[in-house]
Amino acid sequence: MTAELHSRRTVLTTGATVAGAAVGAVALTACGTDSGPKAGTAQAPIAAGTPLVALADVPVGQAKAAKAPDGSDVIVARTSESAAAAFSAVCTHQGCTVAPKGADLVCPCHGSVFNALTGEVKQGPANKPLPSVPVKVENGKVVTG
Repeated sequence: MTAELHSRRTVLTTGATVAGAAVGAVALTACGTDSGPKAGTAQAPIAAGTPLVALADVPVGQAKAAKAPDGSDVIVARTSESAAAAFSAVCTHQGCTVAPKGADLVCPCHGSVFNALTGEVKQGPANKPLPSVPVKVENGKVVTG
């Protein structure tokens, strides 16, 4: 009986230790600071020649939100009468989606502000620019490049 009791005690103690370690691992995972995709991670390339927006729909010096064919959010900015630039709409701080507001791109989560024409940080907490998305203007449309 002593051997049987000892075996049960060992199994119960070992099981409690393993369960405790699993709970601790889950708790540590939940304590991460990122609430979205890793900032600065590269997204998959978008097929070249895919239309994003009509150039006429974007005022010169401003930007417009668009969806890429893969479903990712992008920002298309009109840098001049005949040229455009595009950026990932994923904030480099913690992965929220930025929104155009005049000549700025504003993150609704923590207040980062980016230059709509360059993607550069104007106000933190973000400290990295928005990744650019290659685009060109063809037949009055902004298309992936």
